[in-house]
Amino acid sequence: MTRTLRNLILLLCLVALASFAFAQAPTERPFLSPMFSDHMVLQRDTAIPVWGWTTPGADITVYFNGTTTKATARADGYWLAKLPRQKAGGPFTMTVRGPQTVTLIDVLVGDVWLCSGQSNMEQGIATTINADAEIAAANDSQIRLYTVPHRVEAAPVQWTQSQWYVCSPETLRLPGPYAWNSFSGVAYYFGRELRREVGVPIGLLQTTWGGTPVEAWMSLERLRPYTEYKARLDALARVAEATRTGKPYSFQKDVDEWWTRNDPGLKAATPWSSATLNTQGWTTARVPATVEDTGMPNFDGVIWYRKSFQVSAGDAGKAATLTLGPIDDRDVTWVNGVKIGYTGIHDAPRKYTIPAGTLKPGENTIAVSIVDTGGLGGFAGTPEQVALQITNGPTIPLAGDWLRKEAAPLAKLEAIPPDLTGYPGNATVLYNGMVAPVIPYGIKGAIWYQGEANAPRAYRYQSLLTDMIADWRSRFNQGAFPFLIVQLANYMQTQPEPGDNDWAELREAQSFTAKSVRNTGIAVAIDIGEANDIHPKNKQDVGKRLALSALRVAYGKKVIDAGPTYRSMKVEGSTIRLRFTSVGGGLVAKGGPLKGFAIAGADRKFVWADARIDGDTIVVSSPAVTRPVAVRYAWAINPVCNLYNEEGLPASPFRTDKWPGITEPKK
Repeated sequence: MTRTLRNLILLLCLVALASFAFAQAPTERPFLSPMFSDHMVLQRDTAIPVWGWTTPGADITVYFNGTTTKATARADGYWLAKLPRQKAGGPFTMTVRGPQTVTLIDVLVGDVWLCSGQSNMEQGIATTINADAEIAAANDSQIRLYTVPHRVEAAPVQWTQSQWYVCSPETLRLPGPYAWNSFSGVAYYFGRELRREVGVPIGLLQTTWGGTPVEAWMSLERLRPYTEYKARLDALARVAEATRTGKPYSFQKDVDEWWTRNDPGLKAATPWSSATLNTQGWTTARVPATVEDTGMPNFDGVIWYRKSFQVSAGDAGKAATLTLGPIDDRDVTWVNGVKIGYTGIHDAPRKYTIPAGTLKPGENTIAVSIVDTGGLGGFAGTPEQVALQITNGPTIPLAGDWLRKEAAPLAKLEAIPPDLTGYPGNATVLYNGMVAPVIPYGIKGAIWYQGEANAPRAYRYQSLLTDMIADWRSRFNQGAFPFLIVQLANYMQTQPEPGDNDWAELREAQSFTAKSVRNTGIAVAIDIGEANDIHPKNKQDVGKRLALSALRVAYGKKVIDAGPTYRSMKVEGSTIRLRFTSVGGGLVAKGGPLKGFAIAGADRKFVWADARIDGDTIVVSSPAVTRPVAVRYAWAINPVCNLYNEEGLPASPFRTDKWPGITEPKK
């Protein structure tokens, strides 16, 4: 992943976090879960869970559409009633009686779809193409909307505060808990297509957060076997325990203890932060500059920098402010052996106060320990940002040559503790705060648009997504409900030559998941993205393609719901013949000769290829490759490609070769 793309995804996540006010749950457990409100949709043709909390041992009766269902509250006050199966219809009234009585009106029975993922699922309808006309026409009262508030939690929560709305131009524009131009465009367009095709009420249950990885949406139990998350999950458990017992949790203490255990510079006989350290053997590097741009390519780990500077006798002892500009990723900084600051936010500008009495006349020393967990690492600002301002005194420029020494590569260290104070990208925190509260609400299936945040670890994504699907299916306890995946859209500039790409690998992982997991489908979006916008505006086609997948997977309709999908290859002399499934009415090169194919011999050096349609197959060749062994199609972050079927659906990107030397970590 390029630094520009990485920073953009991080920015999106931080913007979402900065604009977010944590959802406030009721201070007392609600008699009836807030999942149940006026205007809700209940799932047809299955037992309907209804639940809440009350006095232990209390009897509860639920009256709905001529049926009566009873339940008794457990010792912890939780009660669960399962209403008998209902056919689609309504509106109905539901009354729940016990120590309290609640009556809900305008209740429909139909199909409920859970709509989840990161920002492209979260993106509001008001940001999509032709938005004003689309919203003005959104007056189908048989579509209902529910949005789960943003919420980060260290342990699963039982409820969250929201309500169902009747779909209308007004409710689609409600700012709601996300305030990013209203209800999900993908979810709405998907629901609209289903209403047209299936003809039953549709409930859309949105739980999304931009910039978040798949592991944030998985339960702790499902993530535990993944060893790379152990430190994060252990830290999460400490936060949860502190919350449960009412004891304060200190993230700073966690980080301090990690640094003490792991940083060789701190464990040395003379700590590298010491003002009296012998720096023989240290090398010189300019600051500001990144680690990888100053002679250490591909370095990730702990690295130290030191700088000496002079202070006059008149300014010695005064307080001062040290600025270092943005640093990638985390740092601890000392002046004359005194720790003056820590920052754990990637690329945040550093500004530290030097207490009075710290500076001395003559030579003074700054020491900075940096943990680089990926990307370029080091000092990423401008020379003007690296300076020391003495209070009521001069500014001392610090840009230029510093001393530098590698402490340890990341691979030899235990995982650094994650900041769990509200950051939505941490493992399991969104399952806890935004999925657990809606379980076990009856649903028909789920749609999922996510993956951008996991592209740097694409090789791991298929395993994670497969486990997340199994996790949700197990938790909802409604069998192998349909799960529909949006494959990442094209984005950024096109690549002039064939090559490896993490977004292409992520799309492959999505395809493999859809092929290997029962009752799943995929909506390919490789042709409807935008080079300059990670949030393409064409969400209508995404919704249509998801709905096509739903018609096949969830409703058993005999429809062509995907474009040509690679099945097999055969070498024929100097050419390779490719076969496909989902050919439909036939293969089509949209807008001219086929584009997007690359071919390689045993040396794995891919070159652009000639490709032609031959019946239901494609023949690929190149004069530069006389003995081909592999073909790739649309293998780039923003490929130029044009293979479709007669039904107008694009082919999914693929490669016939295997993972290039990547070994997936063991579970």
